[in-house]
Amino acid sequence: MSSAGPQLAPSAQQPESPRSPLAHLLHALNQPLTGLQCSMELALAATRPVDAYVRTLSEGLELLSRMRLLVAALRELADLQAAPADERVVILLDHLLREAGRELRPVAESANVRLVIANAGPLPVRAQAGPLTSLVFRTIEAVVSLCRDGSEVRIDSTAIQNAASIALSWKPGPPEDSPFSRAELGLLLAQAGWEHLGATCTQSREGDTQNWGIRIPLAWSTPCAASGHIGKVQGERR
Repeated sequence: MSSAGPQLAPSAQQPESPRSPLAHLLHALNQPLTGLQCSMELALAATRPVDAYVRTLSEGLELLSRMRLLVAALRELADLQAAPADERVVILLDHLLREAGRELRPVAESANVRLVIANAGPLPVRAQAGPLTSLVFRTIEAVVSLCRDGSEVRIDSTAIQNAASIALSWKPGPPEDSPFSRAELGLLLAQAGWEHLGATCTQSREGDTQNWGIRIPLAWSTPCAASGHIGKVQGERR
């Protein structure tokens, strides 16, 4: 499975300091850029055997591959931020979560991950149907990819203080790519997507469990908005 990367908090029970997706990506891009420059400078510093140059080129290509992945993420982020504010409609977010859970269940099972989704009542929000559907799928798919083999992804949603609240928790797998794996980039861009809709995203680490929270204003108040009661688990049992 993929890794817990720069978006994961290092200390237990402490929320991360706020950092924008753009700041994360720019910081991540600096590492392969610096590595590539050092590699080229060492290659030119003195005459070396042919196999040393081949090794340097191979390492440089790996760094360039990482940079292309990060630049593509930066471009997607820039496109998102430049997108016009199109007309939004009322969508039931809890329905999208259930549908995404059902469709992604085979993906989770193939990765030996149990996906559990609990919804408490309707969560009407204002958004564009297509982009919000893609965003929900991207978020869950990224978290499943980051989850430790044989463990569980849990997603609880409810209404609290006139906002839809989604709490995701999972046990991260071992590190893979640095500074970002594809799954970590997916989750980072999902964060940008939620924030573009007016949501607030928070992250924290509690022991070996990673927590990721989303709060987005409701289109109107619901009966459970004050209580925040979590309802019965909706499906996703092995």
